[in-house]
Amino acid sequence: MVSKKIKLMAVAALFAFGLALSGCGSKDGGSGTAVSGKTVHWKLAMSWGSSLPPFTDAVEQMAALVKEMSGGKFTITIDSTNKHKSAFGVFEMVKLGQYDMSHTASYYWKGKDTATLALTTVPFGMIAPEQYAWFYYGGGMELMQKVYNKQGMYSFPGGNTGNQMGGWFRKEIKTLADLKGLKMRIPGFAGEVLAKLGLTVTNIAPGELYTALERGTIDALEWVGPGMDISMGFHKIAPYYYTGWHEPATELQFLVNQKKFDGLPKSYQEILKIAMRLAAYDMYIKNYHMSADAWSKIAKEFPNVKIRTFPKPVMDAMKKANKALLVELAAQNQLLKEILASQEAYMKKSREWTRMSDYSFLKDNL
Repeated sequence: MVSKKIKLMAVAALFAFGLALSGCGSKDGGSGTAVSGKTVHWKLAMSWGSSLPPFTDAVEQMAALVKEMSGGKFTITIDSTNKHKSAFGVFEMVKLGQYDMSHTASYYWKGKDTATLALTTVPFGMIAPEQYAWFYYGGGMELMQKVYNKQGMYSFPGGNTGNQMGGWFRKEIKTLADLKGLKMRIPGFAGEVLAKLGLTVTNIAPGELYTALERGTIDALEWVGPGMDISMGFHKIAPYYYTGWHEPATELQFLVNQKKFDGLPKSYQEILKIAMRLAAYDMYIKNYHMSADAWSKIAKEFPNVKIRTFPKPVMDAMKKANKALLVELAAQNQLLKEILASQEAYMKKSREWTRMSDYSFLKDNL
C-alpha cells in the first residue's frame, strides 16, 4: 500500500510541475519557482472535536497537502472545539479574522441567511454525484459565493457524507401521530420540515449528542450514517434506526476569510484550493467506506439495532411539508429562490442520467 507521505509528495510534485508549466508559480505570478518564497501561517477552527473521522481527517489531509505543496512555507494549525469551545461560533470567528478559515456546515447558518441552507443539502434533492456536478459545473460555486460575499468570506466544498440515515429513535414510528411532540436534534431544512409536523427541533453540537439522548433532553437524533453513528453509541439508547430522506448529499464546507485569502500569493491560493478539493472528495470516499464497513457488521455485532423505513403516509407528509417550506422560504429570500431554481433545473437534467445509469443497474442487480 502506498503510504500517505508518498501520496502527498506525488500530488505536490504534480502541482509544482503544473505551476512551472503555467508560469504562475512565483509570488508576482511571473516565472520560475513552483511556489512563493513567502512564509504564511494560518489557523483553522473546526465545528468538531479533535477526533471525528472522517470530518477531522479531511481537515488534517488538507493542511498536510498545503504544507507539502508549499515546501513547508504555508502551514495551517487546526483548532477543534476542545480548544475554541464554540462549534457554532466558527462563522463569526472567520468573519472577524480571529481564524483564517474553518471546517463546518453551511446549514448551521440559517439564522444569518436562509440561503445558506440549500448549500449543504435539500431534502428529497440531489444525491452526492449530482450535487458535486452542480457545484463545479452547473453554477453552484458561483451561487454559493454570492451568498458568502455578503459575509466577507469564501466558501468551498468541504467533503460529502453521501446519503445520510434518517435518525435514531427510542420508539418505532408507525404513524404521523408518533412523531408529534418528539424532541429531536436535526439541522437544516429537515429540522424546519419536522417542526411543521409537530416535532420540537433543536441543533446540538456533535460532542453533546450522546449525553442529550441519554439524559432525555431529546427523544431522537440524526447524525450521519453507520460509519460515524455506531462509534457514538446512539444504538445503546435509541434502537430504531431509520433510513434517510432529509440529507441525500450533505456537503460540509471550508469557510475562508476573504481578505486573508486575497492577500495570499497566487500560488498559495491555488495550493489551498487544490488541497481543499482533494481532501473534500477523499472524505466522501472514506465516509462511504466507513458506512459500508459498519453496515456489514450491524446484524452480528449490534443485534438490538432495528432498521426501519418511515411509513409511506409519514414520508408523504414530509414531502408535502418540505415542498411548502421551500416555497415559503424562497418567497422571503431572492437568492435562496435563485439557488433552489438552479438546483431543481440541474437535478431534472442530471436525474435522467442517474435513472438510466446507476438506478437501472441497481434495480436489475439487487
